[in-house]
Amino acid sequence: MKHLHGMKKWGLITGLLVASLAAATFIALDHGDPKVSKPNQAPMNELPWHIDQLPSGDTQVFGLRLAAQPEAASTLGDVQRRWASDFQMAVVAAPGENGTLEAYVESATMGFIIGKLVVTAQVSPQVILGFRERAAKVGYMNSSTRKYSLNPTDQALALRSPILALAFIPQANLDDDIVKARFGVPAERVRSNAHTEHWLYPDKGLGITLDSEGKELLQYVAPAQFTQLREPLRQTAKTQ
Repeated sequence: MKHLHGMKKWGLITGLLVASLAAATFIALDHGDPKVSKPNQAPMNELPWHIDQLPSGDTQVFGLRLAAQPEAASTLGDVQRRWASDFQMAVVAAPGENGTLEAYVESATMGFIIGKLVVTAQVSPQVILGFRERAAKVGYMNSSTRKYSLNPTDQALALRSPILALAFIPQANLDDDIVKARFGVPAERVRSNAHTEHWLYPDKGLGITLDSEGKELLQYVAPAQFTQLREPLRQTAKTQ
């Protein structure tokens, strides 16, 4: 389970997302009300709290399907088609890690909500290693975390990769009352420190991090994979 690193232009490392969630910083838009986007940019059924629970047990959020079986999930290509003008993709690796294949959308519109979206793909370690070895460019996101830009051939392969997890940082601030009104009462709350609490919704495959000193983070996985999101949070809480 990877840690969430600080975000500037591209600064979220996902995997399945937990641990240092409060480290993510938010870059506001330059103009207008930060809570409202331009009208008709996205269907209202793609709002962050609109999670379709499918008969298969999978879920659909933001028009993307999160599935227990990779072949049933949406792909990075689906993400690119939706946000083609604001889509970036790379392998991101912290020191000592193999890395994850991630897509990043700087300004994603969900209904009338604007925020940052990071999508983690489900790719084998061997494929990740190949992407790194053949990378067209290697840069740094911070002093130690590397970003491997894929060559054109590997880009085409990567776009076929199924989605594993979504992370969304809304521009609008969310407090306890707003979250409860929009998402309902959580099945479980896990506090990781004095200012950070995680609200967990296993049946929806949703974890919400509320941070009184930082930005809120919404994490989505297939409900069948929710244990991989919840257990590291519990372990972190035990060490506090």
